[in-house]
Amino acid sequence: MPAKAPTTNQTSFRSSLARLAPEARPIVPRLIAGLGVGLSASVLAVLVPQVFRAVIDALLRPGAGPSAVVLAAAVVLVMGVFEAVLTFLRRLFVLDPATNVEASLRVKLYRHLQLLPVSFHDGWGSGQLLSRAMTDLNLLRRWLAFGAIYLVISFATVIVGISMLFTISWQLALIFLAAAVPISIYSFRFRRQYVAASRRSQDQAGDLATAVEESVHGIRVLKAFGRSREALENFALQAEGLRETEVTKARHLAVFSMVVTLLPELALGTGLMVGLWLAATGQITVGALAAFFATAAAVANPVEMSGALVGMALTAKTAIDRHYEVMDEPVAITDPVEPTRVSSQPSGAQRAALAFRDVLFAYEPPRPGGVPSDRAKAPQTPGPALASDGCGRPVLRGVNLELAPGETMALVGVTGSGKSTLLQLVPRLYEVSGGAVEIDGVDVRRLPLAELRSLVSVAFEDSTLFSNSIRDNVLLGAPVREGPDADAILEEALDVAQAQFAYSLPEGVDTRIGEEGLSLSGGQRQRIALARAIAAKPSVLVLDDPLSALDVATEERVEARLREVLAETTTLIVAHRPSTVALADRVALLRDGVIDDVGTHSELLARNPHYRYVIASLDTEPRDLDSELDADDSMDDLEEAR
Repeated sequence: MPAKAPTTNQTSFRSSLARLAPEARPIVPRLIAGLGVGLSASVLAVLVPQVFRAVIDALLRPGAGPSAVVLAAAVVLVMGVFEAVLTFLRRLFVLDPATNVEASLRVKLYRHLQLLPVSFHDGWGSGQLLSRAMTDLNLLRRWLAFGAIYLVISFATVIVGISMLFTISWQLALIFLAAAVPISIYSFRFRRQYVAASRRSQDQAGDLATAVEESVHGIRVLKAFGRSREALENFALQAEGLRETEVTKARHLAVFSMVVTLLPELALGTGLMVGLWLAATGQITVGALAAFFATAAAVANPVEMSGALVGMALTAKTAIDRHYEVMDEPVAITDPVEPTRVSSQPSGAQRAALAFRDVLFAYEPPRPGGVPSDRAKAPQTPGPALASDGCGRPVLRGVNLELAPGETMALVGVTGSGKSTLLQLVPRLYEVSGGAVEIDGVDVRRLPLAELRSLVSVAFEDSTLFSNSIRDNVLLGAPVREGPDADAILEEALDVAQAQFAYSLPEGVDTRIGEEGLSLSGGQRQRIALARAIAAKPSVLVLDDPLSALDVATEERVEARLREVLAETTTLIVAHRPSTVALADRVALLRDGVIDDVGTHSELLARNPHYRYVIASLDTEPRDLDSELDADDSMDDLEEAR
């Protein structure tokens, strides 16, 4: 199910544009220049009928010669060339700065996404964020470069044109102007309908992008469980919903365009009959009558385009609102105002390298007032809780635990006891609700984030790799990324993680592994992720069951090498198998959000019944599940081929 986007308060067009003002301010001179030349071109287009008026009236005078026609043609030609040049300059002035604004907004959005806490990303579908970063900003750029400028030019053209119509014949001008009243009345209704449909369409497009991404990433699971048809049916329903919304948008726009086209044409038809009567009675000249209708035609064109231009403006408003929904999300985890560095602490004191002091933690409850109206509206909740029901009740209820420098401690507990949550508090992926996490006696909240995350390295059970080379993935957090030292770090990390298979790939460690590393098996991805954590050379290493997808023989080799490299590293490792527990110097038992007992494996077996229950329930036969799914997938394809 796609994540939904937050319900937002209705904002006015002016307030939405005001949000964009700081970004657009640097390009205002270029926009004004583009607007100026565009207005000049528009005024020239309206002045051309006045030349026709003079020519026709001159030709109708007795004794008139062809020289007036030649002169008028030359004047019109010069005005047309000048108008074309001005139109070119308008595009030249506004296109480049508009793309700069788009690029700047996109970079700032990506930077903000990097700073936002994990809880934000838990609750937002990737397709929603992708549509905001790409589609919405593209729409905004097109509106800045064309829609906004042309909307002002069209409005000015109508004002200038109608003024000229009054100078020609106030009677005919009033008839033409009468069409504006029902258009104005209908435009209010159109705006309300189109804004709602536009917002719904853009949100549904984000949901659809999320569905595509999830289906592509989970294609092995869908095929292995034979659920491709159900996935297609769900996707088709979402696609049909988006299609219906787009049709609704088009219908609203078509009706509005019909109104703004039909009424002026009816006014012109009525004006033609009245104008012929005025010309016949001598109240206006034939040249004036021709000029009136030529000017009216020049005015009618921007009026007819007003529907598309208003629709583009309203779509841009929705894009601005959607963009700032993300940008307005607070960055809850930040650098301290007065940072402290671990290296600046006095030496010689007896402090644990890693300590949890009365740690409390609860996932945020749903925020009040965020009631989704439909599937295109998305929650204001921070997303699904990892180890709680998400109702704000504490997952961790006063955890006290100390790890000595260089000690390896296994953390065990039943499913949902909060083990993974506790690990993620160390690098501040989540913030403690109470108490403190300390490294060498310093609260991690007092450390600069860059320093903290250079001290702490993490390997998760669900290995996430990037669509880059194995070298770049492993050296992601390494102290050096290039040169002989980086090569040595890479070689050692791959050796410890038993990931030498990387050298046998088509381009060795420079082989690109595809999106999220899905070209590799689950065990291979997990070993690359473990190598990445080791290559970072951390002081504190937190491992969330990093060996779960390995076979027994590979796991034994990895553990043997880990014992060597972890001798000087403080390590906290979530264990889901007895073999992983055996890697640790001591074991901590997490039960109901508190540390129930701490000791060696033998000591806890002897004295703690709950520990014996947990150990008995742990897996003993690790399997590479992705490899099994790949095998099932191959068999499925073979049966289809038959």
